[in-house]
Amino acid sequence: MRKGVLSRRLLGGLLSLALLAPSCALAASVDNLRLWAAPDHARLVFDLSSPADAQVFSLDDPRRLVIDLADTRLAADVNRLDLDGSAISEVRTGVRHGDDLRVVLELNRAIEPRHFTLAPNEQYGHRLVVDLEYPGESAVEDPIDPIEAMIRDQEIAADRAQAQAKVQGRDPAAVMPTREPAQPHPKRDIIIAVDAGHGGEDPGASGPSGTREKDVVLEMARRLARKIDAAEGFKAVMIRDGDYYVGLRQRTRIAREQKADFFVSIHADAFRSPRPHGSSVFALSQSGATSETAQWLAATENRSDLIGGVDGNLSLDDKDEVLRGVLLDLTMTATLNDSLTIGGQVLDRLGRINDLHKSRVEQAGFVVLKSPDIPSLLVETGFISNPQEERRLRDPNYQERMMDAVFGGVQAHFRRNPPPASLLAWQRDQGRSTGGDEYRIQPGDTLSEIAARHGVPVAQLRQVNELNGDVIRVGQVLRIPSS
Repeated sequence: MRKGVLSRRLLGGLLSLALLAPSCALAASVDNLRLWAAPDHARLVFDLSSPADAQVFSLDDPRRLVIDLADTRLAADVNRLDLDGSAISEVRTGVRHGDDLRVVLELNRAIEPRHFTLAPNEQYGHRLVVDLEYPGESAVEDPIDPIEAMIRDQEIAADRAQAQAKVQGRDPAAVMPTREPAQPHPKRDIIIAVDAGHGGEDPGASGPSGTREKDVVLEMARRLARKIDAAEGFKAVMIRDGDYYVGLRQRTRIAREQKADFFVSIHADAFRSPRPHGSSVFALSQSGATSETAQWLAATENRSDLIGGVDGNLSLDDKDEVLRGVLLDLTMTATLNDSLTIGGQVLDRLGRINDLHKSRVEQAGFVVLKSPDIPSLLVETGFISNPQEERRLRDPNYQERMMDAVFGGVQAHFRRNPPPASLLAWQRDQGRSTGGDEYRIQPGDTLSEIAARHGVPVAQLRQVNELNGDVIRVGQVLRIPSS
């Protein structure tokens, strides 16, 4: 009898433990913390064993940000966080209400916090992301000079007014915005936005030996920026210059804010097998990808933008709906033609250093290229999934040569077609006459009229000037072939 009672009590205890187990299993743990510091924000990521309810609020005197996680325990060492370059001076933790975790961030500057959770993906489990945005701070370390920005705005306004006049059948010369004469000539730099793909919690692709895409492309982007800054008449703007993530649409928004003349995104992607190899150059496709690989890569890159960001569409709010559509189409056509032209120059030079994956500029729907008013390219320096190319991508000499090729193509294009207010345009104007073997495009000109005036076929004029269509711009200099 005694034995039966004991057995029933033991069984009852086990059942009680079994009933309690699920509630215990629901408790989350913070298994790791990761911090990424950028010039205009910091991102703190909590890696969680399971979802957890979070409350985030600010306190003043002194400045603090409090993060409360319900029914959560800390299983990570907060002292291992590198706080350099962030607004966080100290991290404190404690337990509240017996089971909840409180994390307090001591702050050294004003912030605007936001937070959100992310579901597990191929790389990470459940995450709580806390962004600390710095009001008034620039996303780049060396923002554009206000005077130079004003000059660029005048050029954009002039181009838009001319396009609008053509659409409405008016004389473009009669509607050009009045510009105050700049004395002396502005001689502005041509601004190249250099975008290192991925970054921060998004490592991009990985090679067989563990090489991370985000690391090699940042190194190459820095090399490219140094080459641009060393060239007279050019200036580089780094979209990211550290190990942090920037949303895909945010990248083009930064380029626009910095008045970039051209945007180039550096990548070293991977494919599903180690066999694909070679370098590629991509421009935006408005109707689909030109190869299965391009389509796959575009989908892969676009999926990496976990948060999205501010939509970077060109503002045409002051135009009626029909005119907005036509102007946007004209803008996209012009920038796409420039993208394809520059892409051809870059691809030709890359082919002297590495095998080419495809012998022409490919087109795909990369979000990072969808800036209607800035010519853009994505350069695939090689397949990091290929063991041989992975080794080469880590080689500083190879990186240097690859970036020589990229800048060589960009520089060749802008030397031939410098923006009107740029130093390169001023240099070309010295001693220039409207005759000879070159012609500077005037308001109202068309490619066919210029060809007829100089007695050369339109196709030959396109070929000599590496034009992919008939879109030309005021101030652009065309080489006139011998008839």
